[in-house]
Order: sequence, then structure tokens, then C-alpha cells
Amino acid sequence: MRYDQDVLREIRARIDIANLIGGYLPLKKRGNDLVGLCPFHAEKTPSFHVHPDRGFFKCFGCGTGGDVITFLQKTESLSFGDAVRALAKKAGIEVAPESPHAARARSEREAMYDANRIAAAYFKRMLATEQGAAARAYCRQRGLAAETVERFDLGYALDAWDGLVAELGANAVDLGLAAKAGLVKSGQRGYYDFYRNRLMVPTYSTTGEVIAFGGRALGEAEPKYLNTATTPVYVKGQHLFALNLARRAVQAERTLIVVEGYLDCIALHQAGFENVVAALGTSFTAEQAAELRRYADYVFLCFDGDAAGSAAATKAVEVASKEIEHTGSSVRIVLLPPGDDPDSFVRRDGAQAFRNLLQSAKPALQFTIDVEVDRLRAGFDSPARAAPKAEALIRALAPREEWDRWRVYVAGRLQVNVDDLRNSTFLRDRANFAPQRSAAFARSRHAAASVEPLSFEREVLGILLEEPQLAGEYGGRIGTARFRNEVYRRVYERIVEAGAAVITTADVFGLFAEDQGTLDLLAEIGRRDRSSAVRYGGSEERRAHLERVVERLQLEDERHRYRELSDLIDERLSNGEEVSEELRGEFDALVAKLKR
Repeated sequence: MRYDQDVLREIRARIDIANLIGGYLPLKKRGNDLVGLCPFHAEKTPSFHVHPDRGFFKCFGCGTGGDVITFLQKTESLSFGDAVRALAKKAGIEVAPESPHAARARSEREAMYDANRIAAAYFKRMLATEQGAAARAYCRQRGLAAETVERFDLGYALDAWDGLVAELGANAVDLGLAAKAGLVKSGQRGYYDFYRNRLMVPTYSTTGEVIAFGGRALGEAEPKYLNTATTPVYVKGQHLFALNLARRAVQAERTLIVVEGYLDCIALHQAGFENVVAALGTSFTAEQAAELRRYADYVFLCFDGDAAGSAAATKAVEVASKEIEHTGSSVRIVLLPPGDDPDSFVRRDGAQAFRNLLQSAKPALQFTIDVEVDRLRAGFDSPARAAPKAEALIRALAPREEWDRWRVYVAGRLQVNVDDLRNSTFLRDRANFAPQRSAAFARSRHAAASVEPLSFEREVLGILLEEPQLAGEYGGRIGTARFRNEVYRRVYERIVEAGAAVITTADVFGLFAEDQGTLDLLAEIGRRDRSSAVRYGGSEERRAHLERVVERLQLEDERHRYRELSDLIDERLSNGEEVSEELRGEFDALVAKLKR
């Protein structure tokens, strides 16, 4: 259910977060904050901070954070709606009833969760029957211990047409809704089971509901794996298998391992790697990468050895790097020996051998460069022709400050002199050897190259969290398209769209009241003592910093235009065309500006 933001804002304004939380645990004053032992995990040293002036709490131990609504949800195990209603009653605020449309959508999702829960329990029960003997034998063949089978709630779909149909009917589940959930299908003679004679692997959401299933064929049936398609409670490509278990294991080291298959993931968990998730039978997506970023700072992508140069592996690395690595996190690539998958490798060579693979994993950038260099080496180009291609590759993939380091690496792989790479772009540029048309133009051709500005997104969000009214003043000057981090961009866009409706820090939290991941991010940014966001003494200092950001982005635009004009002039000269006075004038003006 969605609530009017004015109602939520009023609840947060009337409910004193310090008094509310103080009723559940002892709090002590520390500077502007109150601290105590976190109620959400066991600890001996207080790491739970309450910020009364800004209306939110944050535990630096387990990472939980939020506002008064979030706290009541977690401590009393309430839904968002129930927590809102309880606090509204406490504050004397009237809450509007849920709309019929919203109620119907929520009712359908809840019914679907219930149908999936009944199906999972049924499959699990069938695995223990005489009919499930072949499925149990398959589990033993894959080396799965009884405890592992139990932990992942593995089950068996009977080799029958109506086993699950009968079970759902006995539990009064609407079969039309079950078909919408992907459990059964409709035929000429009625409904029949979608999964038959398969080992069943349920997928849970991070909040504990069964949202999907994967069925592994036990015989020769095709496809080998049959997975739930998109449903109202499950969108393919947005979830990760076993994240409900793995997220508990990532708190200390903030590290996750991503594999391709369900059984690979289960095998690694059994071997002691509890921070492993799987991509749920789909190519790795930007949505999955963003979900990983919420829990981990270090991500290992584990591929079968045969996939090293495949398009799927290259695409997965590209997605992970774009969504994770540019935010300051690290992506490494684990390559197994050819013919191995994680399951077969860890069963044959053991957990320590897999740990060794993790330790020797390649950074994502090195993996990508290696793939491209191998393609160059396999081609027919001479070293002289390969050098400029390699230089272009380095410039496209590596940060500018690392170009020389990668030149040395790539030159060694190609067995060419590193200077061949450094000089290749200059030697290939005909304008460097063309007659100079004018002194002014000649000087402009060697302007200093631009330097990529540092990321500013977190700093801007930190300022808007402290003084949300500045969003109205700077929203039009700092465009949302400037934000490379998709999550930061979404948060910034929402704050700017809210405009005058957000006045306090608590109002900003209110915009994301039903999004726990974003609440945790905001609480992290709002930390005064550990955040990387710079803190300012007052509104003028905040404005001054935002002005510097605007100036930096303007400079970035000018540098970008300089490169465009430079390429355009080069192209016209190489084609023997005239360069107009207008074009030269704009270029010279930009050069003069950038030299200042």
C-alpha cells in the first residue's frame, strides 16, 4: 500500500525517534547522537546510533538503518502498512484506507506467495517418498548431503500430470492463479502440472517468500533446466538464487561469489562458501549487479573454464564493471579449468583449491584486456598494425592514470616495444605531419588532454540529505544524466522531483519509506563520522561546494566539445577540406579557456 507523503511526513514529525527507540533499549548520549546495543544483532560494544535531529538510526555493526517506521517494522515484525497504522494511531493521525486497486494487487501477490509455499512443501514431501527415490539418488550422485538438501528445501516433482494440481486443489488454491504463478498450465482437459519428473529447487526472496522454482530433469527430458518465467512476484533477471542465505554471510567481508547454476551454488555452500549466489538461469543483468552492490563491496564472477572468451562471459564482466566497479567496488573474475564447473571442481579438488582460485582471480579490467589482446594475437596484423589497436583498447578500457601500466602489460603480451603503443596514436595522426595553416591553429593542435573529473554523486547526495531545499536550486544545473551510478541517479532524481515537498532529512527518508536498500544507503551517506561525503558547517559552504560541482561539470562539457572539434578538424584536414573560420574560432576559444 502507498501512503500520502504528507501523512508519512506528519508521522515522522510527531513521533520522537529517540523516545520511540529509547522505549526498547537503553541509549546514551554521545555528541549529537544517542548510542546503544543494536537490537538486530548480538554485540558487546555499542554500534547502534540514533540521530534525533535528522530522524533516523543506523547500526555500524550490521548495517541496518532507517526511520521510526523502519524501526517498528523490524522490532515488532510488522508490515510497512501495519507499522504506519500503529504509529499514526500513536500520533493521533488519520490514515486513509487502502485503495481497492492496491488491495487487489497485494491480495494477488499474497495468494501467489501462499501457492508457491504450498508447492514447495509438496515437492519437499514428495522427495522423501518411494516415488522420489530416483531424485534422492541423483542428489547423492551430485554429492549433496542430507543437511544440504534440507537447507535448500530441495524437492521432487512427480512424473505425473496432476500431482501438484491435486495438492493445490486440496488447499483451496485457485488454479488460474497457480497458472499465473507458473506452477501449472491450462490445457484442453483442464489444468496439469508444469514440472514433471524433476528435482525441484525453490528460490526465496530476501524477505523469505518462495518466489520461483527451477526444475532439473532427471531423465532425458528437454530442457535440462525448466525455470519459472516472469510472474507478479518474480521478474526474471532481477533476483539471485540463495541471496536470502548468502546475505547473512557477507557482513564481515562484504564479499559475494556469483556462479551460473543452482547446483553449482548449492555445492559451494556445502563446501563452506556461504556467500555464493547464482544468476537464476539467465545472463547476468544490470539489475542483478545493482542488487549485489547493496550487499557487497567485492564481487567474484565465477565462469566455467570453457567460457573464458565467450560473448556471455565478456558481457557479464561488462555489466558487472559498469554497475559495480565504477562505484568504487571491486570485481574479479574466477576462471575454472576447461571442462570444469564449480560443482565438479570443488567435489574433485576440494574447498582449498577453490580458495586458491579466488586468491588468483583476475581483476575485471585485466580479464577484458586479456580477451581483446588474445583476439589481436590470433589475427593477421603485424606488430606495427596491432600496436595502435592495442593503444585504442587501453584508452577505451582503462582509467587514464593507469594507461602506462597497462601499456607495459599489453606490450609484453604482444611482444612489442611499449613505445610503439605510446607513439602509435601520434604517428597515425596525419595532422601532426600536415603543413601548418596558421600559427594560431598550430598552437591549438597541442592543447593538453583532459583529465576525467572525480565522481561527485555521493558528495551531492550528502549535501541534499543535510539540506534538501538545495535540490530545487541546483536540480536544473546538475542534470540527473550526470550520475553514472544508477542507484545514486535514481535517488537524486527522486529528491529533485519531490521539490518543495522535502524540507528535512526525515522527508528525504520518507521518499524511500518502502525501499529498505535505499534507506540503508541514505543512512550510510548520512553518517557524520565515517562517510566519505564531506560535511559542511552551513548552507553557504554547501552552496559553494555545489557551485564547484557545477563548474567542474561545465569544464567537462568544454573538454568534451574540445575533443569533438579536434576530431572534426582532423577529419576535414585529412580529407583535404577547408576548416571554416567559425570552427577555428570556436576551437581556439576553447583552447584558450582550457589553458587558463
